[in-house]
This record gives sequence, C-alpha cells and structure tokens, in this order.
Amino acid sequence: MAKLSTDELLDAFKELTLIELSEFVKKFEEVFEVTAAAPVAAAAAGGTAAPVEEVEEKDSFDVVLEAAGDKKIQVIKEVRALTSLGLGEAKALVDGAPKAVLEGANKETAEKAKAQLEAAGATVTLK
Repeated sequence: MAKLSTDELLDAFKELTLIELSEFVKKFEEVFEVTAAAPVAAAAAGGTAAPVEEVEEKDSFDVVLEAAGDKKIQVIKEVRALTSLGLGEAKALVDGAPKAVLEGANKETAEKAKAQLEAAGATVTLK
C-alpha cells in the first residue's frame, strides 16, 4: 500500500459522508484500541483538577504593615525585633506604611510576625 501524506488523507476524509467518517472512527478505535473521547475526558478531568492546584498553600509570604495604629512606638519596637533594622529605619518603615516588614518568609514565621505586630496595635496583612 502506498504511503499517503497528511494532506492526501485529509482530502480523502473530505470526500466521505458523516456516516462513513463515523464508521471509520469506530473501526480506527477498534484496530488501535484507542478512544476518540479520551482527550475530551482528560481535558474535563484537568479542568476540575486546576482549582485544586490553586488552593495549594503558598510557601512564602510577605508581611505587610498596613497601618501603625495608636501605639506607633510599640509597633516600631516590634519591627526592630522582627528585622535587623535600626531605630531610624524602623521608624521610616512604620511611617511609610503600607510597606513590607518581612518578604519571602515561611508561613509559620509570617503568622508569628503578624501576631506580634497586631499585638502591638498594627494592622497587618499577609500576601
């Protein structure tokens, strides 16, 4: 049998009726033990799996100081305790809120820092 190119095969399929194409697909599935519906099912399964992947927890967080609140001095002390900033740098960070206090911290460290800053009177978010 002569080898047909892809274009020649497509031209041959264009000449077939829908019933003939349907019979061809069924025979193709039988001979090669495949299913034409498999890619559709895989795409549907992939579509339902995608939201699950988005739910996965992040592994690094930014602790963002949104506002210092009424106890600005306490917040500055906590910023200094959490970072290695000097007094002037910590004050500038607190005055310039919203700013990141910690960047790329793991979840445990970020939550601990958030709790400490909130206890000092600050408004904090994790991003």
